[in-house]
Amino acid sequence: MAKLIRALRRSDDGAELIEMAIVLPLLLLLFFGMVDFGFMFQRYVVLTNAAAEGARVASLPGYTTADVIARVNAYAVDGGIPGPVTTTRVAVALPGGAGGGTWPGSQVTVTHVYNFQYIGPILTIFGRATPGSVTMTSRATMRHQI
Repeated sequence: MAKLIRALRRSDDGAELIEMAIVLPLLLLLFFGMVDFGFMFQRYVVLTNAAAEGARVASLPGYTTADVIARVNAYAVDGGIPGPVTTTRVAVALPGGAGGGTWPGSQVTVTHVYNFQYIGPILTIFGRATPGSVTMTSRATMRHQI
């Protein structure tokens, strides 16, 4: 019996299982962190393009603020991002031609805000009860000539 106990103490059976149990949570955290960052970056690109598309539509003659908001919302929803949209118009004097005069015009700024939520299940392993979030804001400005 003593020989058997000494043999079991010298054996490395099961060491890989214990090492895997120690490393697996860290590997999962790293993996889900990369997945979350990928989703967040994709949503940020769509958010930026939606704001630019809204500013482009707002700079064209004949479009209203409602048209701009509808276009930004349509672009964002097609990209998987719902969220509030605000549109502002700021009047500016645009530089003129040879006479040094100014043209009447305005600058159109479209702002799109989105609240991105992290994947939650992996965070509960590390003691966090609720998933975190990041507020992403994208702003695009274009000139609108009257």
